[in-house]
Amino acid sequence: MDKVSIIVPTFNEADNIVATLQPLQSLRQQGHEIIIADGGSDDATIKLARPLADHAINSARGRGRQMNSGAQQAGGDVLLFLHADTLLPDNAIDLIQQGLQTKSWGRFDVQLTGRQPLLRIIELMMNWRSRITGIATGDQAIFIKRELFNNIGGYADIALMEDIAISKTLRHHSRPACIKKKLTTSSRRWEQYGILKTVILMWRLRLAYYCGAKPEQLSRLYR
Repeated sequence: MDKVSIIVPTFNEADNIVATLQPLQSLRQQGHEIIIADGGSDDATIKLARPLADHAINSARGRGRQMNSGAQQAGGDVLLFLHADTLLPDNAIDLIQQGLQTKSWGRFDVQLTGRQPLLRIIELMMNWRSRITGIATGDQAIFIKRELFNNIGGYADIALMEDIAISKTLRHHSRPACIKKKLTTSSRRWEQYGILKTVILMWRLRLAYYCGAKPEQLSRLYR
């Protein structure tokens, strides 16, 4: 079985990081590793994460930069990029190994934590869109063979849309392995800012990106 390096970019995730890392401890016992790439948290993120990770490193802030920094520390044959508010299914490693038998990268279907009915529609659309387009989002826990990740130069050093950019590059090598087993990711952004408002914002950002807008400009709108 290939060794998997689970890379978690963090920034002020003290409220979530233990709940995310604790279920992964059995994977460490199986020989896989967890790497925290922190972007300058000023809360207890690193203190809480360090006992539950193999490496906890400091990085320049920005998900792309943090994930690249984590990948540089990785010793695995497969890189799995996991958001700090996301829980993998129990058999995630087996599913990844199966998916990579025929593909060079992939992602999971997603379910959101909230109970509002509209979130079920959002889940469905996210998974359907990704399966049709071959584009994955960071919420879906992108995994990549390390050799390919190195060959393409990792994530682009951009302020936003790094997941879209790497998906477009990876798609030239293979379609993604689309794992139907769902991971669970937080719906906090949708609930905090309003579900419809957030959906409209994300579609506006993606459309602007596809039309050539600079990620730095889009990042200011996103924040």
